[in-house]
Amino acid sequence: MSRVPIRWRLTAAFALAMVLVLAAAAWFVYVRLQDDLTESVEGSLHARAAAVSASGDAGAGVGEDTEESFAQVVSSANGRMLDSAGGPPQPALDRAALSRADAGGEVFEDHEVSGIEGTARVLAVQGDDPPGSVVIVGQSLDDRDETLAGLLASFAVGGPIAVLAASLLGYLLAASALRPVEAMRRRAGEISLSREDDRLPLPVAHDEIRRLGTTLNEMLARMRASYERERRFVADASHELRTPLAVLKAELEGTLRQEGLPSETRESLAAALAETDQLAQLADDLLLIARSGDKGLEVNRETVNVRELLEQARHRFAERAGSQGRAIELDAPASLEADLDPLRLRQAIGNLVDNALRHGSGPVELSARSHDGAVEIDVSDEGAGFPDELAAQAFERFTRGDSARTRGGAGLGLAIVSAIAGAHGGSAEILDGDSGRTTVRLRLPQLALRNRVESGAHA
Repeated sequence: MSRVPIRWRLTAAFALAMVLVLAAAAWFVYVRLQDDLTESVEGSLHARAAAVSASGDAGAGVGEDTEESFAQVVSSANGRMLDSAGGPPQPALDRAALSRADAGGEVFEDHEVSGIEGTARVLAVQGDDPPGSVVIVGQSLDDRDETLAGLLASFAVGGPIAVLAASLLGYLLAASALRPVEAMRRRAGEISLSREDDRLPLPVAHDEIRRLGTTLNEMLARMRASYERERRFVADASHELRTPLAVLKAELEGTLRQEGLPSETRESLAAALAETDQLAQLADDLLLIARSGDKGLEVNRETVNVRELLEQARHRFAERAGSQGRAIELDAPASLEADLDPLRLRQAIGNLVDNALRHGSGPVELSARSHDGAVEIDVSDEGAGFPDELAAQAFERFTRGDSARTRGGAGLGLAIVSAIAGAHGGSAEILDGDSGRTTVRLRLPQLALRNRVESGAHA
């Protein structure tokens, strides 16, 4: 398959067609002009031969320019020159041609004649005066050949110019014809299934491109309807699961608080409670993802202390980290505040810490700072980091590495982190530094970012 853009292929095809048309036109004009000029020469020769035949005077068949024409009266019996005007001193035709002319036929020959410029066209006819004579007249073809050469030169110069102009016109026509396609391509890159008014632009002309755009818009409508049905189903299912899972969790917790349970029963109940927690978390995650869609989550901003949020995350996971022999360290200014949604941010930080405890190693470090008008929150550990094939799509939904498949998790944690960051107008990224630590960074743009220490210094 050709890698040349379609507009260039159309231009090349247009140029090739133009070359063929010009070549055919040049050949046709050349042949027709050559025939017309030859007929004009032959008509002139016939008129001059008739004048010489009637008068018997060769001078009647020659004009003032004897370098371009001549006339001869030759005896058909012995080929002796009877009279001549211009041209060679001997007959311009051989005895065989003279015999054919004396028999009443016309003889035309093109050849060089002494005393005549270039190739001459020679005509021999039977003469009337004197009887038994043959009249020979000739005319140079230089004027005809120069005219034809000038025609070829004109085509040689004008042809490439015409092809170039036609190619430019063809390119502009191709670009104009493909402009609606390019407009649809650009618009397709901006279309979101969550926005119902997103459509491909259609050209005014009711042509194949418009029909293609109409078909693609219909396909988008079907995809959007399917996407909305699936999103609504996930949201409804997640919502319906929350209540029974909460009841189940409460029953399991109540049973575990009872005394006198056998150790095997207690272990089974603890395992069931852990699985119930995972199902409840999965339901919450699915509900959040379904609500976010492509529109992003709704956030309720308020001024929060970022360090306090990190402290809450450390306290929440302290027991779990201790059971693994690991620590959760904190590095953030006590006065760092920002306008954020505390509920969503706690969820994002919790997912990152859970991910670090589940897949990482060594101490987990929570840090925050103000940088370039934004809040940067880092969660890092000493794990092996993200595999190359996973890092590029780590923030996509249901993305899990091979190890994650054996350690639990549904592959929604980082997707939720990314959705929460996007809802705040920020971003989430993975930083694999040279220090042997793997870091996931939340960067949240400044809205009402404050640092009391700096404010006090300015005051």
